[in-house]
Amino acid sequence: MQPTRSIAVILGLCAQFACTPTVQVAMPSEPININLNVKIQHEILIKVDKQLDHLLDESSGLF
Repeated sequence: MQPTRSIAVILGLCAQFACTPTVQVAMPSEPININLNVKIQHEILIKVDKQLDHLLDESSGLF
């Protein structure tokens, strides 16, 4: 093998290994903060028939 060809092969291999991507996983320097601003509203609708409504009326003295 000629010296120039072997140098070219070595340089080609070095160039190929130099281009391989490197992935690093590192811990963050600060903790991760998750801010949740949640407003929960709910509305409960109850349908009562007339007889039960009359029974639970304020003037009936039940409550």
